[in-house]
Amino acid sequence: MSEYILKLENITKSFDDLTVLKHISLEVEKGEFITFLGPSGCGKTTTLRIISGLLEPDSGSVILHGQDVTALPPEKRNVNTVFQSYALFPHMTVEANVGYGLKLKKVPKAEISKRVSEILELVQLAGFEKRMPDELSGGQQQRVAIARALANGPEVLLLDEPLGALDLQLRRQMQLELKRLQKKLGITFIYITHDQEEAINMSDRIVVMDKGIFQQVGTPDEVYNHPKNEFVARFVGNANIIPMEDGTSLAIRTENILLDVPGGIPAVVMEKSFAGGLMRIMLRTAEGTEVVATRHGIDYAAEVGQMLTFGWEPQNAVAVEKE
Repeated sequence: MSEYILKLENITKSFDDLTVLKHISLEVEKGEFITFLGPSGCGKTTTLRIISGLLEPDSGSVILHGQDVTALPPEKRNVNTVFQSYALFPHMTVEANVGYGLKLKKVPKAEISKRVSEILELVQLAGFEKRMPDELSGGQQQRVAIARALANGPEVLLLDEPLGALDLQLRRQMQLELKRLQKKLGITFIYITHDQEEAINMSDRIVVMDKGIFQQVGTPDEVYNHPKNEFVARFVGNANIIPMEDGTSLAIRTENILLDVPGGIPAVVMEKSFAGGLMRIMLRTAEGTEVVATRHGIDYAAEVGQMLTFGWEPQNAVAVEKE
């Protein structure tokens, strides 16, 4: 039987006349890595703030380890948050930053020192205890922020786009480190991002959000290969939405579009572009449907303006609901 460490039950939240969360519910298992994925303004951060206690929902409940904590302040919940801004104290050393929460809880100095050393070892910052934040790189500062959040031993760690300020190479490195940490500690991570690749690479399950609604909740494979609706198909990866004669729509990933198919759908090549190892070929049918096909590292021979045919294997087409 699954052990749910966190439950959101029918949560709603409005700011003035704008409803930002619309009756959302979710059950999170202990030790899961859950990612909230969606565009800006979809309600991701509001959901995280409600879980942390920084906001109270208009209706619904937040259940943490079987206890209703909806009305409890942040300090009464065994939950910590890592922000994109790091929020380190610039006048404090690394060890003082990491041990700050423990000091507030009046943990004995010897215990603070021991726990800080263990956490810094875990995030690969042993030997940096006396450094000041301005003496650290962006990646090192992010590790300090994570170490500080972990020092209190939270049951749930909330991460609000924590890698957004890092360059691409460092962000990918930190993705691996965060996943390693999460698996080693067995702590439940709830992660926010608008980066689809990040969500797919790191998560046990992804919650795709838009307009205050959970559009789909599933594993990376389920969300990518079996999108529930047109929004999920378009937002997670790149998918073509192809209307059918019976009024339904199919989602087909760009890599699964076949070209020069005998008896296929006629279309005109509208554009060709090369993007980081991928050749992107945009087609348009006589009915005006635009379809994109991608090919790895090859210069497909068709030229702009040329007529060709396309199709797909039946197993690569998924029926999707309208948005």
